[in-house]
Amino acid sequence: MSNQFQALIENRRTIYAIGKNVKQSTDELVEIIENAIVHAPSAFNSQTSRAVLLFGSEHTAFWEIVFDKLKEFLPTDEAVAATRGKINSFAAGVGTVLFFEDMDVVKSLQEQFALYADNFPVWAEHSTGIAQFAVWTALAENGVGASLQHYNPIIDDQVHAKWEIPSNWKLRAQLVFGSIEAPAGEKSFIDNAIRFKVFK
Repeated sequence: MSNQFQALIENRRTIYAIGKNVKQSTDELVEIIENAIVHAPSAFNSQTSRAVLLFGSEHTAFWEIVFDKLKEFLPTDEAVAATRGKINSFAAGVGTVLFFEDMDVVKSLQEQFALYADNFPVWAEHSTGIAQFAVWTALAENGVGASLQHYNPIIDDQVHAKWEIPSNWKLRAQLVFGSIEAPAGEKSFIDNAIRFKVFK
């Protein structure tokens, strides 16, 4: 069985070798990203997902924040050099999406629907995951490579201060994107019998 959606999700891969040679303008990329998040589903249509889109020097500044913070934990010069190379590969891209969840909305829902109070933080994690997948797939559909990173929570304070992010926005992930300078590596899959149970 083959269809357009299946092709789209199969085409979404982790691309580490990215550059700035995208065909889209910044405005076009913003539209792709915003549209994907707006139409991503959320529990109770709560629309808890928030995003900060960084381009140009703002994108570069973010990855410098990450590197400066990581240096505090690196034990050797060799580790610093290796990390510098990794962060440079992210900075080589054209932009970064910072994904947040609005915890004020989550708390409001907990108050309104006390029976489900324990579930709303979990459902918020579902929402951000879906939003991340939607953006990643939309970018891939437009020939833009990306990889999802998670340097939160060690960078949270610096990010909130640098871009004046509301305190109720909780950083969940960072999607760095750009032109595809080298294809994704081979991907292996575990046997379906391990992952699925089907009853007929």
